[in-house]
Amino acid sequence: MKKTSLLLIFITVVGIIITISCERDDICPESTATTPSLIIDAYDVDSTDDLLAVNDLLVYGTDNDEILSGYAIATVSQIVLPLKTDVNTTRYALVKDAFVNDNDTPDDTNDDYLDGNTDYVTINYTREEVYVSRACGYKTIYKNVTFTIEPDSDNWIKSRQPLNDNQSVEDETETHFNIFH
Repeated sequence: MKKTSLLLIFITVVGIIITISCERDDICPESTATTPSLIIDAYDVDSTDDLLAVNDLLVYGTDNDEILSGYAIATVSQIVLPLKTDVNTTRYALVKDAFVNDNDTPDDTNDDYLDGNTDYVTINYTREEVYVSRACGYKTIYKNVTFTIEPDSDNWIKSRQPLNDNQSVEDETETHFNIFH
């Protein structure tokens, strides 16, 4: 009887120790800021204090031709572009007045393509890894960010303006660049 009581007490103590030493699952909360995207506001080139939506905007990365979610022919005054975390340059095609050109064969969708006024933009930066937490790991912030518009004969983006000297992208709570069109 005494041995049984001691065994029961031992098992209970071991069980309590194991339970106390366990930690809850480490899950990164959705509210935790992770790697930020570049935020661009679009303004009227003739009235630089007025936001001006970009009509029928299509955005895709030039290295993968995948349309950026939320920008498959959308009218927006703010553009949010994710930046690469493994290289110091990201390049996008921003297509204004985008439309599906059916190549004069409306019944045959195999030869359709997207058309419009395309401007290519290149974003250069230096990357810095910042520790967030054990659950979330690291995030990348971007320093010395530059935004270049590739010149062509029909640029719809007339100019751009960083909101700060030595622009950095550390969060998604504020605009980083303005474009004028």
